[in-house]
Amino acid sequence: MQQIFNFIYKNSTKLLFLLLLGISLFLSIQSHSYHRSKIISSANFMTGGVYERINSFSEYLNLRTENDALAQENAKLRSLLFAKKDTTAAAKLDSIKGISPKDIIVSKVIHNSFTSQENYLTLNSGSLQGVQQDMGVINSLGIVGIIDNTSNNYATVISILNTKSHINAKLKKSNHFGSLGWDGKNTGFVQLTDVPRLASIKKGDTIVTGGQSIIFPENINIGTIDRIKIDNQTHYYTIEVKLFNDMTNLGHVYIIKSKNREEIINLEKKSEKDE
Repeated sequence: MQQIFNFIYKNSTKLLFLLLLGISLFLSIQSHSYHRSKIISSANFMTGGVYERINSFSEYLNLRTENDALAQENAKLRSLLFAKKDTTAAAKLDSIKGISPKDIIVSKVIHNSFTSQENYLTLNSGSLQGVQQDMGVINSLGIVGIIDNTSNNYATVISILNTKSHINAKLKKSNHFGSLGWDGKNTGFVQLTDVPRLASIKKGDTIVTGGQSIIFPENINIGTIDRIKIDNQTHYYTIEVKLFNDMTNLGHVYIIKSKNREEIINLEKKSEKDE
C-alpha cells in the first residue's frame, strides 16, 4: 500500500495532467456534435473490425444452421417461382413488398446483443456502401431494427429488442395501428400498445409494419398476437406479439433505402415553421 502512495506522490503532476486532459476531452466531445460524431465513427470502425473477426469464427461453427436456413429460404423462393404462369421468366426481388433491388443493401450481422435493456447490432456495411442513419433493417422473416450510427464500413443498429425502440405497426387484416416497443423481458416477444378497442383482434392474428412509418415499408412482417390485455387507464389494447424472427440468431439482413424520407421530413419541417 505504501508503494502505491509513493507512486502517486512521485507522479502526482503527470496524473493530474492526465485527469484534466481526460475531463477536457470529455467536455469537448459532449458539447460539440462534430467531435462526438467523429468519436462514434472511430469507435464503430475499431469495434467493427474486432466483431468481424469474432463473427468469422462463429460462422464457421454455425455453418450447418446457416445452411439449413438458406435451404428453407431457397425452397420458398422456388415454390414462388414455379407457381408463376411463365416459369422461364427471371424471378424478381419482390419478397420485400415491391422494393427495388437498387434500394436494398445486403449486409451481415457481425455482432448481436440481446441480454440487456438497450440492445444493438453491428453490421459489416457502412457509409461507403450507402448506409445512412435511420434506415430500416429487415431479413426474410421480418423487421430487425433501425440504423443508429455508421463508419466507413460498419454500422450499428438499434435492435427491436431495445426499450428505446418505437415503431409504427398495425394489424395485417385492418388499418388499426399502434406503437411497437419492448418491455425488456423476453427476447421472443414485443408489445404493441395504443390499439383502439374498436379493433377486432384475436390470438394468432399477424402484426406488420404500419403505413405511417418513413423508415419501414408498409406490411413488413413482425409477428403474431400471443396475448391480449386491456389497459385500465387508457382503455386501449396492449398486445403481446410473438416475433417471427429469432433475434438471438441473426445472419444476413437487408438495409432499406427510403427514397421519399428526405422529402417527407423537409415538408413536415416546413409545415412546422409555418405554424
